[in-house]
Amino acid sequence: MHMSLMDWFFPLALVLGLAIVGISTRKYGKSVAGFLAANRCAGRYLIALADARASIGLITLAWYFQQNYDVGYTSIWWGLAEGPVMIFLALTGWVAYRFRRTRALTLAQFLEMRYSRSFRVFCGFVAFAAGLLNYGVFPGISARFLMHLTGMPETFLVSGWAVDTYAALMVVMLSTALFFIFLGGQVTVMLTDFLQGVFCNLVFAALTLWLLIKFPWSDLSTTLLSVGDGKSLINPAPSAMAAEQNFNITYWMIQVVILLYTAKSWQGDQGYNAAALTPHESKMANILNGWRFRVLMLITLVLPLCVRTMLEHPSYAVEGQAVREAIAALPSTEVSELRVPVVLGAILPAGLLGLVVAAMFGAYLGTDNAYLHSWGSILVQDVIMPVRQRLGLAPLRASRHVFVIKCAIFAVAVFGFCFSIAFRSPSERIAMYCNLTASLFFAGAGCAIIGGLYTRWGTTRAAWAGMLSGMACASMGIFTKEFGGTWQAWNEGAPGLLREALLLVDQFNGQVLGFVAMILATLAYVAVSIAQRQRFDLDQLLRRGQYAVSEDNDETERAIGADERRSFWEKIGIDRDFTGWDRVVTWVTLAWPIAGTMLFAIGTPIIVLYPFEDAAWLSFWHGYTYFTLVVGTSVVLWFAIGGFRDLARMLRLLKARGANAQDDGSVDETSHEIGHG
Repeated sequence: MHMSLMDWFFPLALVLGLAIVGISTRKYGKSVAGFLAANRCAGRYLIALADARASIGLITLAWYFQQNYDVGYTSIWWGLAEGPVMIFLALTGWVAYRFRRTRALTLAQFLEMRYSRSFRVFCGFVAFAAGLLNYGVFPGISARFLMHLTGMPETFLVSGWAVDTYAALMVVMLSTALFFIFLGGQVTVMLTDFLQGVFCNLVFAALTLWLLIKFPWSDLSTTLLSVGDGKSLINPAPSAMAAEQNFNITYWMIQVVILLYTAKSWQGDQGYNAAALTPHESKMANILNGWRFRVLMLITLVLPLCVRTMLEHPSYAVEGQAVREAIAALPSTEVSELRVPVVLGAILPAGLLGLVVAAMFGAYLGTDNAYLHSWGSILVQDVIMPVRQRLGLAPLRASRHVFVIKCAIFAVAVFGFCFSIAFRSPSERIAMYCNLTASLFFAGAGCAIIGGLYTRWGTTRAAWAGMLSGMACASMGIFTKEFGGTWQAWNEGAPGLLREALLLVDQFNGQVLGFVAMILATLAYVAVSIAQRQRFDLDQLLRRGQYAVSEDNDETERAIGADERRSFWEKIGIDRDFTGWDRVVTWVTLAWPIAGTMLFAIGTPIIVLYPFEDAAWLSFWHGYTYFTLVVGTSVVLWFAIGGFRDLARMLRLLKARGANAQDDGSVDETSHEIGHG
């Protein structure tokens, strides 16, 4: 094993420290709103950093390690195309602000308020099913990553019996995640995710610096230049990337659309969507989210490129021999997934290895906490409880309601364990599998959410049409990519047209198939809505005017009525709720995507028409790497200070507000009020 006793100290200390903190939050998870949404007491920095840890877990790190090993710095350039959308999302609070105004505890609860209870139940079930398929590979991929990082054996002996390390480690990991969720629900999840976020980002910054010292830029440059045959790790010009089939320019252009279309639609971290103290705090958290990837994205770039250098550069021929042999012994389907932890576990010195293992386990814990909490909550809140209400059954008391949610969360964990045992690895890259399975829900949900929050003409029938169209297309993609080959082998006599259709779909990756599903769903939603010509009262849904809720405390909505009375700055999102400091934070935060957008807009035509030499790109990426490291580490410290302040305020508010038994996520069919009218 790679791990020394000192190394094991760090992950154990992390879990113990989080447990001590988490136990203190038990009393805040007894109400439904407290367990699901921290009783809407969270501030911007707390949400931004904790949600980042929930959204970017160990499986996401494995995803980006795969991606950046293949394409290197070119992913950074084409990722700049997301800049305009990021600016738009930040300034307008796109979807996030209006969703928080509805005061819904879950997305599907909003869908009932906007459309119908039947649509809520259906969407809740589809979200749950898509979430299970998506989450099913998380425990297995995370366990394999940690096994190879720490050097654990495939089996170990207990009283003479050989125990499978893979299965045993998943049991330990899932049990730890369940322990924290059951303590205090979203309050515990948010608190522990925040603390993990601070710790993990600082460790990743230290790891990045260590890697850049161990692997000099001259060695990295040699490796970066060694890739040929129509692939480049530094030159993003289309001619230099012609042979890249997965993470090519098409992938990034679709990613831009997905960023806008799916805002808040994927519910893996749904507890954060309703947890903001006010809609304005939700908007500010959305703005600050623009910073949250800086340190993380740098480690997911530097680490796989250093691994590639270790495996390919002649200076490391002797040192890298053992890891090359270890990688050669891996199953061919798992090489791209596991080569980073294999190399990392072999090269890190004692002490730093323990810190990295603790950070990786924290990354796993943050995402699994959020996902288990989300999918279990969605099953109860958006499927079981609406059905009970439709049947006329009495509402559950808060303690029983929370207990049912915990049972559902436990069931999701059991499914994740069983799925990872039976289905060890997806046939595609992790990114493609996750995008395709997620599109089973968000392909149709995206148009229903955007249309429901921003149009008065979106109708219930249109929502059904969009959801069913998107789901059908995504389902065909999942079937074909993961089971199509087996199905064809079993059905040699199938109709030729069906076989041809399966072969055609199989030519595209999960990103493209999900995009097609989004287009079909949107066309169906718009066409049906236009045909019906109905109007919906958005003011009641968004608690504006006479329906305003004083607790949300937004100055703009109290002071301004019709849109035509708003100033230019208010219309683009800088409204009366913005203090002077809020404006400073907003423009400082937006400076990064604005600069990136300008660079991309000016530079892309130039590199297409007049490609730069590789030496120029090497100098550019060298400066970018160190600049990002300094800026990203500074932002982590800034967010940590603000997050601890928000944390203290949240605990005070939780104590002062107490529990509201009526705030349980149900919707009165006559008044559309949350809770029981």
